[in-house]
Amino acid sequence: MRDAVARATVGAILSRTRGGQIEVVENGRSRTYGETGADLHATVRVNDPAAWRGPLHGSVGLGEGYVDGLWETDDLVALIQIGARSLTNQHRGVSAAVSKTRSAFHRLRGLVPENTRGGARANISAHYDLGNDLFASFLDPTMMYSCAYFPREGADLEEAQLAKLDRICERLELGPDTHLLEIGSGWGGMAIHAARTTGCRVTTTTISRAQFELATERVHEAGLEDRVTILLEDYRDLEGTYDRLVSVEMIEAVGWQYFDDYFQACDRLLAEDGLFLLQAITVDDRLYEIEKASRSFANTHVFPGGCLPSLKRIADSVGTVTELRQVWLDDITAHYPPTLAQWRERFFAAWDKLRQHGYDERFQRLWNFYLSSSEAGFRERRIGDVQVLFAKSHRR
Repeated sequence: MRDAVARATVGAILSRTRGGQIEVVENGRSRTYGETGADLHATVRVNDPAAWRGPLHGSVGLGEGYVDGLWETDDLVALIQIGARSLTNQHRGVSAAVSKTRSAFHRLRGLVPENTRGGARANISAHYDLGNDLFASFLDPTMMYSCAYFPREGADLEEAQLAKLDRICERLELGPDTHLLEIGSGWGGMAIHAARTTGCRVTTTTISRAQFELATERVHEAGLEDRVTILLEDYRDLEGTYDRLVSVEMIEAVGWQYFDDYFQACDRLLAEDGLFLLQAITVDDRLYEIEKASRSFANTHVFPGGCLPSLKRIADSVGTVTELRQVWLDDITAHYPPTLAQWRERFFAAWDKLRQHGYDERFQRLWNFYLSSSEAGFRERRIGDVQVLFAKSHRR
């Protein structure tokens, strides 16, 4: 009975599909929803009637059903794009009210983990300490786990990541006389590139033990120990003053409760004539209040404690708790779908080796859903990616 009710409910939602066509196959029978001749098409095969219950629990239930093999599709990216287009049309009135109520409920029940110092370490470890072999399998040699910048059509992933790093160094005006602080080391890619190509000194920090160990090893192999210092510290505990500051897609792990703390720390650590470049994944301003404290597939199974800021939320923090002013902004959202597509392709190409390291088929499906849903979100601009340069208010 529960499956039948769920099937009827989800079927009613599917009947309002816009921006694509979805074919659902179950027990040898097929039904098509959406617009004939649309540019996007996906076929969904229902393997278990329990699959119908998942979508009633948002992206968490939908993704868990896929991970558990309750349903499958021939084009996961297209399917989620169609869903995003349909939500754009329906995300008003009752839908918005339901989303706001769900967000408030999740906050009251404490279902969204907070990034206290201890909580942040646990949340970061849950993702970044999965194994350096995992990330090395699909990232390029720079080990940059953030949106690349493709300088030309046909550029490969490494060229695009190096182009991204070069433009960051250029915007920050790095040179041998500057000391750069990086909040969010990753595996040392930014620090190594900046020190090697500009001669600057770099202090970089992470709270992931696995990242710290590999970044330290890579700095040693590059012969840059005299230029690069790696810390295992929370950004809130950093001390000193730095000429320049960079943070590449780390703010997403800060948590919505701590955005002001994050920008206050950046302001405190930056010299009076300093520059700060932030690269951030952002959510639409109109969706921030609705979704900031909701449980999603991403912050439940991939990035616990994560929350995407909106551009308005960033501007509000910067304008309220810092002496910073924005001097440049570039929307690089269009570069994320090809970045993610190459990550996903490399992930599957390396799967046989990853299986030998103990990653199972369920893990593969989880990461396929994560990478595919992220790509779909950027393609439909439900989420974006920006590079923003800030200066202290009195810098000329």
